[in-house]
Amino acid sequence: MIYFVQIVSFHLLLHQTHTMALHISLTTIQTLKLASLPSTIHLSSSSSSSSPFAICTRSTLSRASAHRFPFLIKSLSSLPEIVVSTATSSVDQAGVKPQWKAAIDFKSILENKSAVAENLKNRSSGANLELVIELYQKLLELQKEVEDLRYERNTVANKMKGKVEPLERQRLIEDGKNLKEKLVTLEEDLINLTDALQREAQSIPNMTHPDVPIGGEDSSTIRKMVGTPRDFTFPIKDHLQIGKELDLFDFDAAAEVSGSKFYYLKNEAVLLEMGLINWTLSEVMKRGFTPLTTPEIARSLVVEKCGFQPRGDNTQVYSIEGSDQCLIGTAEIPVGGMHMDSILADSSLPLKYVAFSHCFRTEAGAAGAATRGLYRVHQFSKVEMFILCRPEESNAYHEELIEIEEELFSKLGLHFKTLDMATGDLGAPAYRKYDIEAWMPGLGRYGEISSASNCTDYQSRRLGIRYRPESSTSPTTNTKKNKGRNQSPPEFVHTLNATACAVPRMIVCLLENYQQENGSVVIPEPLRPFMGGIQVISPKSN
Repeated sequence: MIYFVQIVSFHLLLHQTHTMALHISLTTIQTLKLASLPSTIHLSSSSSSSSPFAICTRSTLSRASAHRFPFLIKSLSSLPEIVVSTATSSVDQAGVKPQWKAAIDFKSILENKSAVAENLKNRSSGANLELVIELYQKLLELQKEVEDLRYERNTVANKMKGKVEPLERQRLIEDGKNLKEKLVTLEEDLINLTDALQREAQSIPNMTHPDVPIGGEDSSTIRKMVGTPRDFTFPIKDHLQIGKELDLFDFDAAAEVSGSKFYYLKNEAVLLEMGLINWTLSEVMKRGFTPLTTPEIARSLVVEKCGFQPRGDNTQVYSIEGSDQCLIGTAEIPVGGMHMDSILADSSLPLKYVAFSHCFRTEAGAAGAATRGLYRVHQFSKVEMFILCRPEESNAYHEELIEIEEELFSKLGLHFKTLDMATGDLGAPAYRKYDIEAWMPGLGRYGEISSASNCTDYQSRRLGIRYRPESSTSPTTNTKKNKGRNQSPPEFVHTLNATACAVPRMIVCLLENYQQENGSVVIPEPLRPFMGGIQVISPKSN
């Protein structure tokens, strides 16, 4: 199999404002900006534009609602204001763009309040459960009020259809007018209250598997230990020194062109990357996964629905200024978005994908010797596994994903351990997460090379991905009268994701574990057919 890689030349210019101008040859300049919420924001009444993700503020509520929902004004007024640029707003001039809706089970949150609160505590989550419940209860009250008003309006309208005395008709007309005005106000309040509830509720993380250890990262437990560290009889070099001596990468030139934490791969390192990608794809495809390449730019909406935060001081996401798009940090995002807002056939499940993409991460807050070289970079190649399945099958597929990862790394001869990650280390979508950390002798420690997460229905409820279970009843005649009568109601699928190969960290492992005393590096046997038969990377002769 031959894979062609499109290369686009560009220059990233870093400014003090964390803005990067992406200059593409002979095309319009597009600006990348590190998405963040400023400390001060102004929403003027004269401006009708707003950010697609602007928080519902005091100015979005009607005057009537200020008296009826003082708690809402108080809770939202404590949030930072949002600076909105009319030049970059994609919102219609008619008003604020409504918050997207996630199919959150508020009834379950209300009925299991204690369990949800304990889960937030275990995950060290900042979500405001009390506010979510308060908003939900107020929403139910307001919905009832709106329904009652609509009933009154319809009653008045029906009365006017019959024979009515002039004076009575005039009174009904006035009543109808007043009811209509009240209804407009209440419906506006209902929209704003629904948006506020969605924004708060979407910060509540997934529930947690009962066997997950409670605590921070140090509380994670070892599931499996594979192999032993290699016993070196000569001084160990790290991948940076090995790469320099073998002329495999160039960080200095990349820093001049793109900034820190970028790199050029050279010579055999390029073949090693391509070999890792192609070998991994071929191995995972043997397990029934469909190969994909994905878009590497996604709408902010999709990024959010997958559980990532494209905005915030510590965001890992690069947002494209002047648009609603982001560079992806993982193929999980575009693959998850493939089936957004769809109902899948029961017979099509499970859907198993293995996707190759380039990934982009800000790595905000990452620094220190432990992250040097290829270990933590802004751009890298990755092969990602993604599964959509029936709810009752997700735990079994989670085990399958981690088994695939362990098999891949065992075939490459790596020494690694598999961890059941503690609650404090789980991302919001994850119900349970396994990490694999491999021994990196040059760094003198274990480093994460892979993870596998079961996200249950957290992402599918936001992305709107459902399936229709096959009905157990006998099929009826396919007539218009019977159409759909025996169909089961759709249910949300479960989604899982796992890293099959994060290329830079795999290169770190291979260079450091397979280094030889004479300065060469042996290529693991499974990769040789995918690297043109190269068995050893040897020092270049002068």
